[in-house]
Amino acid sequence: MKEKEKRDWRFKVADRELKIGLLLAVIHFLWWFGFAYGMGKGPVSGYKYIWGLPAWFFYSCIAGFVFITILVVLSVKFLFKDVPFEEEGNER
Repeated sequence: MKEKEKRDWRFKVADRELKIGLLLAVIHFLWWFGFAYGMGKGPVSGYKYIWGLPAWFFYSCIAGFVFITILVVLSVKFLFKDVPFEEEGNER
């Protein structure tokens, strides 16, 4: 089985797409953590507000969601490849 996995090009594509997915998850976590704990560590009286929400929450949760959604859509559209699930030579 290992020999077939090494020869099958789909495993190389899957590994590449896994790395892209992990990178997107790390980017999202760093974005969220940076804004949530970077801007939200002061006293509540010093908070700035956007649309009635604390700025740290708006940037970490609302803007972060929009940002990562755009990155995921662009990644799927331009970096991911359509791969068939059927094995080659297994036609009925």
